[in-house]
Amino acid sequence: MLNFTPSDAQARAIADISDWYQNHRHLQQVFRLFGYAGSGKTTITRYAIDALGLDIGHGRGWGGVQFAAFTGKAALVMTRKGTPASTIHSLIYRVSEATAEEIERAETELAQLKAGLGHMGAAERAFAQMQIAKLELRLAHIHEPRFVLNDRSLVRDCDLIVLDEVSMVGDEMAQDLLAFGKPILVLGDPGQLPPIQGEGAFTRAAPDVMLHEIHRQAGDSAILRLATMARQGLAIDFGAHDAQVWKMRRIDVAAEQLLRGGQVICGTNATRRRLNTAMKHAAGFLADDPVGAGEKIICLKNRHDLGLINGMFLSLTDVQPEPSETSAFSAMITTEDGTHIAGRQRFWRGEYADHVAFDPERARRDWQVRRGLIETSWGYAITCHKSQGSQWDNVVVFDEGFGRTHEDRNRWLYTAITRAEKGLVILS
Repeated sequence: MLNFTPSDAQARAIADISDWYQNHRHLQQVFRLFGYAGSGKTTITRYAIDALGLDIGHGRGWGGVQFAAFTGKAALVMTRKGTPASTIHSLIYRVSEATAEEIERAETELAQLKAGLGHMGAAERAFAQMQIAKLELRLAHIHEPRFVLNDRSLVRDCDLIVLDEVSMVGDEMAQDLLAFGKPILVLGDPGQLPPIQGEGAFTRAAPDVMLHEIHRQAGDSAILRLATMARQGLAIDFGAHDAQVWKMRRIDVAAEQLLRGGQVICGTNATRRRLNTAMKHAAGFLADDPVGAGEKIICLKNRHDLGLINGMFLSLTDVQPEPSETSAFSAMITTEDGTHIAGRQRFWRGEYADHVAFDPERARRDWQVRRGLIETSWGYAITCHKSQGSQWDNVVVFDEGFGRTHEDRNRWLYTAITRAEKGLVILS
């Protein structure tokens, strides 16, 4: 049994989870345990699982509890803290990609249709043009990997699925999870950002338990106090809120100071590129592409074969251009936890080129080059969506009023603030 003394509210939550799983899970597939930052959702869940006598799955064997999160970094953080977890994608999907033969067939069919247009009558030409439009649309996206349900997923034989950071789970993924028919305990924070498109499928409905008490940090924590103000849409004053928490004006802080402030979180990719360029120059790295150790590089896509996680920071050494490919370079990798990846690895340089001159068509145009390459970017500044599931000792929130509505803006600022554990600077 875990060494944990729950409060009255937490004890009720544990009892409610146990009652649902023992008596009601066949009638109610999803149990929603919600709470704001610091309310102890993860600890309560572990205690309830222990009390129920369920085993925590370790990615092998039969039965047990399978933990998962939307982002790779959130799953990594959970695993490092003693709860083996995977991304939802890797837990329930397998990747299906178009083969070279499929692509070639589609390209040949398109070329034949275009070549024959001049010999067609009006009606036949109109039909062919419709086929051409569909083929062009298909080819524009044929390089993108498709995710299909994995009929051999560990979920098939587990006793319970526990999902953390569920605010970003959309409708399609939620339906795919439910299709396995397993009971699902979802941990959510209704104050956090929803998916980039649409809204959170699991946070749309009312919670079965909503935790309001703060337990992670002291009740007078300035970070949590400001997070609550942000969530409620209240104005946060400029100045010191304690010795490590400040709000300052953006124009008063130079790139050199940002480098010393902690992880910078911003709203848009355009701002991210601008801040990254300024900060890497301030750090003394003037080249357009990575050159070696000391630069802050972030992984943008999972590479499970190499143990690389979306959102993980990397150190690159012995960086070399690819002589036969201008869109790639190679380097040796050390991950943020000190793991050395064996062998020289190849990287797509498109994100770095976009920091020099953004090209919205670059990723689509380079799709053949990107296949098999590691995708990374400068990591001095990241967007708030990229930061979800992660936390840092010190965070700088570059606040430009991001959000289409007041609610969006409140969620964005709350999410950004709650990435900080000890120190926080809001730049507005």
